[in-house]
Amino acid sequence: MATSIPAQTLPPSTLPKRKLVVVAGVLAVALIGLNLRAGITSAASLFHELQVVLGYGPVVASILPTIPLLCFAFAGMATPWLVRKTGVEKAIMLSLALLAGGLLVRGVPTTGALLAGTVLAMCGLAVCNVAMPVFIREHYAAKTPVMTGLYTFTMSGGATIAASVSVPMAQQLGSPSLGLAAWGILGVAALLGFLPMVVHTHRKATRKDTERVSMWPMLRTRHGLLITAVFTFQGFLAYGVMSWFAYLLTNRGLGATESGLQFGLMQIVSVVAGMALLAFGSRPGMLRPAFYLASTTTLAGIVSMLLLPVAWAAVPAVLTGFGLGIFPLVLMVISRSGRSTAETTALSTVAQSLGYLIAAAGPFGVGLLHSASGGWTLPLGLLIVASLALMVSSHLLTAKGVLPQAARKSVS
Repeated sequence: MATSIPAQTLPPSTLPKRKLVVVAGVLAVALIGLNLRAGITSAASLFHELQVVLGYGPVVASILPTIPLLCFAFAGMATPWLVRKTGVEKAIMLSLALLAGGLLVRGVPTTGALLAGTVLAMCGLAVCNVAMPVFIREHYAAKTPVMTGLYTFTMSGGATIAASVSVPMAQQLGSPSLGLAAWGILGVAALLGFLPMVVHTHRKATRKDTERVSMWPMLRTRHGLLITAVFTFQGFLAYGVMSWFAYLLTNRGLGATESGLQFGLMQIVSVVAGMALLAFGSRPGMLRPAFYLASTTTLAGIVSMLLLPVAWAAVPAVLTGFGLGIFPLVLMVISRSGRSTAETTALSTVAQSLGYLIAAAGPFGVGLLHSASGGWTLPLGLLIVASLALMVSSHLLTAKGVLPQAARKSVS
């Protein structure tokens, strides 16, 4: 945590050391961000090939994209306990070890290994999801929008790269399972890159009582309930779309490589949109318009999937990708909320754990509705309803008097 002593009063010998810690922290945030969606979008790009090679049925096909959200929900709930026991830095290090190990297990070409490796990796991601806003608050409280932007930019960048190159990489390796396992190398790199922060904080650590704040009382506050609602609906939409977009295009006759490229385009747009929406929404009075812009483009993108032919796949890819840029806005609101680190942890936990648990109905529901109906009208109709719910909850969240003072800077 940053000291209150001005830099100019520190001995000269300590200044380079502080700068190295700051640089190491920034690099660590970037490496972690690269990993937090790559393991998901790489699998989404390869769902069709994995089903063909491994031979699993529609039930497993529907469960597979739901596993990340269930892990985010249940493993995420354990994060406050882990943070209290080990500290936020060691909790993140342990989560990165789980992530890298799980991704490597997915290289074994069996359905069991695919499911088990996905569970391990996604449990690691769950801890990072909850802990990263807390890490940013503790180490970069004065630079929350900047560090949140870096974190989400690299997250979207990793997702984009994974979505775009997983299919051709799997073809080069001769196996979709190996194409998934290759992303474990990126997980190992993040683990190694984060070690300097763990070593530094361990040396600086002092024994003290840690404040405990339960996550459930957060739901009794209006801002906690609405943040959870917004997080839930954006997660429902994001994973419902990301899990099935490439599959939808392939199912409608587009080649697997072209479908992966369109999915990659969606992720590229989300990178740019996330940064733009974060910069826009951080300005006084602009948070509500930023939420409106993201939610309306999401709705337009899903409607275009329903109405436009597959040859026009770039249109829903761009529109929906822009809507996915809402994620950094939600993280920024979470990081700025709470009167202490413990309250921020509690709010982050309840919003993400409960949000992801409910959002799991997104990819699972889309998959089951498609299997039951044989088409995409009902699944896309479900996503349209979720888009409208996101608009309403975003409107209520950004009303005057709902958000706490720190988060309200960009509303009033």
